[in-house]
Amino acid sequence: QVQFVESGGGLVQAGDSLRLSCTASGRTTSTYAVGWFRQAPGMEREFVTAIEWTGHNEWYADSMKDRVSISRDSAKRTVVLVMNNLKPGDTATYMCAERARVGGWNSWGQGTRVTVSS
Repeated sequence: QVQFVESGGGLVQAGDSLRLSCTASGRTTSTYAVGWFRQAPGMEREFVTAIEWTGHNEWYADSMKDRVSISRDSAKRTVVLVMNNLKPGDTATYMCAERARVGGWNSWGQGTRVTVSS
């Protein structure tokens, strides 16, 4: 089973950019895609972006596709999320997860906290 550790969160100012990393350990043989999600206090978890484990395809939430990008470093087994022009509304815990070709998201990481001040 795969395990994920997220890093890169912190306190930033509105308008800043931030780079988050999701590093995998363990078995990834059944991993089809890795996704980034976020959850703000009192809110439901929402999808941000995902990338096929081979790196061939990417998917983005419509609300964020103009400000985020996702990439994969296969050698480091890391998926990177870059967010630009951050807004206070982006304040949340960001976490990654995997999915196989069939089924839902699983193997959730603990997340990394992002706080955007105005």
